[in-house]
Amino acid sequence: MGRVETPISYIAKRWTPSAKTAKRAALAAVVMSVFIIVTGGAVRLTGSGLGCDTWPKCTDDSLFATPEQGLHGAIEFGNRMLTYVLSAAVGWAIIAARSLKPRRRGLTRLAWSQFWLVMGNAVIGGITVWAGLNPWSVAGHFLLANCLLTVAVITWVRIGEGDGAPRPRAPRPVRQLSWAVVAATVLLMVLGTTVTGSGKHAGDSSDVPRMPWDWSAAAHVHAVAAWVVCALAVAMFFALRVVDAPADTRARARDLLLVLLAQGAIGYVQYFSDVPEILVGIHMLGSSLMWIAVMRLLLSLRERPAGGPGIPAPASGQQPEHAAAV
Repeated sequence: MGRVETPISYIAKRWTPSAKTAKRAALAAVVMSVFIIVTGGAVRLTGSGLGCDTWPKCTDDSLFATPEQGLHGAIEFGNRMLTYVLSAAVGWAIIAARSLKPRRRGLTRLAWSQFWLVMGNAVIGGITVWAGLNPWSVAGHFLLANCLLTVAVITWVRIGEGDGAPRPRAPRPVRQLSWAVVAATVLLMVLGTTVTGSGKHAGDSSDVPRMPWDWSAAAHVHAVAAWVVCALAVAMFFALRVVDAPADTRARARDLLLVLLAQGAIGYVQYFSDVPEILVGIHMLGSSLMWIAVMRLLLSLRERPAGGPGIPAPASGQQPEHAAAV
């Protein structure tokens, strides 16, 4: 009995995207991952978290938002519909990765893992509605969305690389410092959920439970973690110059510092201005941009110059093509 051909394998047999097309597909998944995080925050900040009464339907009797649910129902239902747009972007990335020649199985697995993260977070979103916007499930929903963003960024970068074993582009202590930046940033984002989970924007006008600690104290702890990330990023910036790291890696460190500067300024302004919704939304966007900057810096410290489709191994001493493109 012959092997069953799936729609994706059927397309892959008949279409070979250019590296630029595949990279654009992966970038679309990155952009939509950021967009779904920001719009999810907008749902909470407009008090529309329970605009739909249940999940997966919007009401017990209707899949769609009803006029009786008003603007909040429309906002919540609209955010649910954006999941399909995100799924389409991820689907395009999967098809593009699978269709590259020669076939790159590791890259295809990365693209497919985005799909399962989207599905898993949709379920957590439903559980969040059933739990009446329990702050712990809201935090989990946000953190899993950032896991999706992580994989999307890795996929985007990997498309511009080969499939050979990674080779370091900086000394080991510098690479270890980059992992310290990653760990501190993860802690910073987790602590950020404790601020939103105990703060005033509960996501609905009803009596939504809050995390059991003082919001101001959580904000101060979060600020300390932010300063730690900034200190590590500054150390990384100068360390890369001391070891004469490649120019693109030094540019990634500079980009991270700029994002952190803007994010910190927004964080302090929102704290001292009674946390206005618009600034919280911008801060959430800044969180995503910060994480992208951290991941790009980390990934720029190694290269995979051989084995990619249409990407020849660089000559000795030559910078790989992806160094300027990723």
